[in-house]
Amino acid sequence: MPKRPSGGRAAGSLHATSRATVLDELDTTEDGLSTEEAAGRLERCGPNDVQEGKRASRVELLVSQFRDPLIYLLIVAAVLSLAVGLVPGGHPNYAEAGFITLIIAVNGLFGFVQDYQATRSIEALREMASPDATVVREGRKRSVEAKQVVPGDVVVLEQGDAIPADARLLSTEELRTNESALTGESTPVEKSLDPVDEDAPLAERADMVYMNTTVVNGRGRAVVTATGMDTEVGGIATQLGEAEDEQTPFEREVRRLGRQIGVLVTILIVLVTAVQFLFTATEPVAILLVGITLAVAGVPEGLPAVVTFTLALGARRMVDRNAIVRRLPVVESLGSVDTVVTDKTGTITENRMTVTRLYAGGTVVDVDERHRPNGDVEDEAMVVGDDRASEPAVERLLRCGAVCNDVDLIDGEYEGDPTEIALRRVADESGVDHTGERVREVPFSSERKRMTVVVDESEAVTAYMKGATEVVLDRCDRILEDGEVRPLTDERRAGIEDRTESFAADALRVLGFASKAVDDTGADAEQLEDGMVFLGLQGMLDPPRPEVERAIADCRSAGVRPVMATGDTLATARAVGEQVGFDPADALTGPDLDDQSDEQLRDTVEDVDVFARVAPEHKVRILEALQANDHDVAMTGDGVNDAPALTRADVGVAMGDRGTDVARQAADVILRDDNFATIRDAIEEGRGIFENVRKFVNYLVSTNTGEVLAVFLGVMLGTLLFPQRFTGTAQALILTPVLILWINLVADTLPALALGADPQAEGLMDRPPRPTDEGVIDARVLTSILTIAVLLAVTGLGVFFYGLDETGSLRLAQTLLFTFIVVGELVRIYVIRSRYGLSVGSNRWLLVAIGVSLAVHLTVLYTPLRGFFDVVALSLTEWSWITVGFAAFLLCNVLASAVFDRIVPSSSRSGEG
Repeated sequence: MPKRPSGGRAAGSLHATSRATVLDELDTTEDGLSTEEAAGRLERCGPNDVQEGKRASRVELLVSQFRDPLIYLLIVAAVLSLAVGLVPGGHPNYAEAGFITLIIAVNGLFGFVQDYQATRSIEALREMASPDATVVREGRKRSVEAKQVVPGDVVVLEQGDAIPADARLLSTEELRTNESALTGESTPVEKSLDPVDEDAPLAERADMVYMNTTVVNGRGRAVVTATGMDTEVGGIATQLGEAEDEQTPFEREVRRLGRQIGVLVTILIVLVTAVQFLFTATEPVAILLVGITLAVAGVPEGLPAVVTFTLALGARRMVDRNAIVRRLPVVESLGSVDTVVTDKTGTITENRMTVTRLYAGGTVVDVDERHRPNGDVEDEAMVVGDDRASEPAVERLLRCGAVCNDVDLIDGEYEGDPTEIALRRVADESGVDHTGERVREVPFSSERKRMTVVVDESEAVTAYMKGATEVVLDRCDRILEDGEVRPLTDERRAGIEDRTESFAADALRVLGFASKAVDDTGADAEQLEDGMVFLGLQGMLDPPRPEVERAIADCRSAGVRPVMATGDTLATARAVGEQVGFDPADALTGPDLDDQSDEQLRDTVEDVDVFARVAPEHKVRILEALQANDHDVAMTGDGVNDAPALTRADVGVAMGDRGTDVARQAADVILRDDNFATIRDAIEEGRGIFENVRKFVNYLVSTNTGEVLAVFLGVMLGTLLFPQRFTGTAQALILTPVLILWINLVADTLPALALGADPQAEGLMDRPPRPTDEGVIDARVLTSILTIAVLLAVTGLGVFFYGLDETGSLRLAQTLLFTFIVVGELVRIYVIRSRYGLSVGSNRWLLVAIGVSLAVHLTVLYTPLRGFFDVVALSLTEWSWITVGFAAFLLCNVLASAVFDRIVPSSSRSGEG
C-alpha cells in the first residue's frame, strides 16, 4: 500500500525528488502494480477523471428562466387578478390571469430552448480524452481505460499518446511533449530524468509529464503521481467549481430596470388608491381594480420575452459566425467590452510551427505561404527577392529538412514533432522532391543536439544532418554557395553565426542543415558526420493567423483595446505582437508582475499591451487590475491554464477546436473556428443587439408609461369631471386590464419582437464602447420615454373625454382610447427607428408584424370578439376623431423632438429621441 496513494508528496515537490524516492513514496516498482493492488487503489482514490461542475438539469434550466424581477411582477399581477374574487362584490379575472400566465410561459420557453441548444452545441464540441492508456502491471504491458489509471501505475508513453495523468519520468528516449494547453508554451518541451529545483515553475519541470498534454516525439515510461482532481488540471477545475458565476452587466441592468418599474408602479398604485379612497366615493372593489389595472399597465409584459427573443436571435446569428453563446445575456455584454485579453498560442497564432525564413547560398529567403484548401501551392511558396541565383541552394536546404525527418503523413495529415512537421510541410508545398531509401539513422539526442540520416538517392548515397547551428557548423568544412561547394572560412562561419543571431532576435527557432556524399555507410557516427557541406538555416515560428492583424486594428477603431498575455518567452511574445500590431516596447513578464503591488499593477495594465511568461495567477491579476480600473473585459483562451481567468472575466471566450474542455466549460462564449477575428464579429453583433434592445425598451416602456399616465390621469380627471360615471366598479376604469393586456401582447410585443431583426446601423464599429455606468435607459432615452408617454396620454385622453362627452358611452370612449393607443404605438416605432437612420422598408419582418397587429386589432373591433373585450365597432365619424387626435400627437411629437435635440446633449451611442 502506498504511503500517500493520492500522489505521494505534494505535487509541488515530486519534480525535485529522485526516481527511487518517488517509487518508494508510492509503494510501487518499475514493474508496476499488481492487478489486485491497482483495483484497490482505484476504489480508494476514485476514477482518473476531472469532474466538471454540476450541470443544470432540464428542469433546473427551465426554472432558471423565471428568476427575473419583471417575471416576478407579472406573477404578482396575475395573482392580484385572481385575488379580486376574494373581495366582497368582486369576481376573479381569469382572462387577465390567463394572458399574463401565457406571456410568462412564452418567455420561459424562449430562454429554455436557446440555453438548451447552446448546451447541446457545447456537448458536440467536447473532446474525448484518450480512452485508453498503456500501463505496466506485474511486469507486463497492458491497455486499460484511462479512467482506471491509479497512483503508482507505470505508464508507457509513445509518440502521439495523450498523457493520462500527472507522472514522474522513469526513462526517456528523446521524449518531447506538447504542454501548450497547460502552460501556454508553443514549443514542445524536451524531457529529462534529472530532478529540478523544488520552486521550478510548471513549464520548467522537465522530469514530469502532465494530464491533458501529448507526446510529440520519442518514448518513455513514467510512474503516476496524481490522478483525477489531484492533477494540475484537476486543481484548476477545482478553482472553477469554487468560483461564483458573475452576472453580466446586461443582467444587472435588466434586474435594476425591473426593480425600478416595480417601485414606480407601487408608488402610483398607492397614490391613486389614496386619492380615490380619501376624495371620492369609489367602491373598494373599483379601487382594487384600478390598482390592478395600473400594475398591468405599468409592467411591460412583453419585455422579458422580447429581450430573450432578441438575444436568442443574436445568439443564432453568432452561431452562423462561428460563436456559440452559453448564456443569452452574454450576447449583449460582448458589445460593451472595452478590453480583450487574449492568449497567443492558438488564438493569435495558428498553434503550429511554420518555416518563415531561410538562409541559403548567402541569401535570406522569406517564406510566404499562400495555399489552396487542398494544400496545393497557389503561387510560388517562396519570395526570394532580386537574387534568384540561390534557388538551387534553397531546394537543397529544403530537401535536407524533409529527408532528415521522422514525420508520418497519414490520411493527408502530418503526425510527429511540430518542428519536423514544419520542415516537411515547407518542402512539400514548395514542390521539393525528397524521395529516397533511408539506409541508416543516427538519432537526435539532447547531448548530440543533431540528427543524421543516410539516404540512397539512386545516383548517390547522401548523409543529411540537422541540428543546433553551432553543432552543425562544427561538423562542416565546406559551404554550398551559388551552386558551388566552397571552403567554409572563418569569415563565412562568422556570417552564419551573425545570421543565426538575427533570426533568433526575431523569436525564430533556428536549425542548421548540412549534407555530404557517403562512400561507407557503415562508418562510425563521428566519421559519418565529419566533413559536411553546410547548406543553410531554417527559421520557424508559430505564425499569427492572417486575419488577426486586421481584427486587432478593427477592435482599436471600435475603442476596444486588445492585450496579449502568454506563457511563451518574452522574445517570442514581442515578435508575434509586433507582427499583428501590438506595441511590444514595454512588454513585461510574469516575474516582473510578481514584483508589483496590486496598486502598481493597476497603473501598469493601462500602458502595457504584451505580457509574457505569465502563469494562471498572473492572468487573473491582470484581469482583476483591469476590472478595478472599471474596464469591461473579455478574456480569450484555449488552454487549461486560461480557465480561472475565463471564469472571472466579464465575458470569457474559449476556443472550440483546439481548446480544452475545462476552458470551454469555464467560458461564456466558444469560438468554433478558434479565430480571434471572430471576436471582432461577436463585438459588432453585441453592439447591434444592444441598439435593438434599447429601441424596444424605449418603445415598450414609453407606451406602458403612457398607459399608466392615461389610467392615472383619467381616473383623477374622471372623478372630477364625471363623478357620476366614475364611482361604480366597472365605470372606474379608463381602460380595462383585458384591453391593456391585449395592447401589450399584440400591439406592443409583435413589433418589438420584429425589432430584434433590425439591421445594424452604419458606423457601429466606429463608436467607442458604451461606458460601464451607462444603462439601456440613459438620459436621452429617459427624456424620450417621458415625453412620448405624456403626449400619448394627454392626446389619448383628449379623444377619450371628447367621445365620452359627445356620446355619453364609457364603452365607446374606452374603445376610442384603446384604438388610439394601438395606432399611436405602431407609428411610434418608426419614429424611434428613424433616429438610427433606418428606412421604413429595411426590416420586412417589422412591416409584417405591424400589418398583423393592425389586422388583429380590426378583428377585435369588427367581429364577435368585441363582446369578449367589451368594445364597440367604430364608425367613420369616430375614426375621424381618432385621426384628429393622432394628428395632434404627431405635431406635438415633432415639436418635442426639435426642443429635445436642442436641450438634451447628443450621444454617439444612443441615437434616441
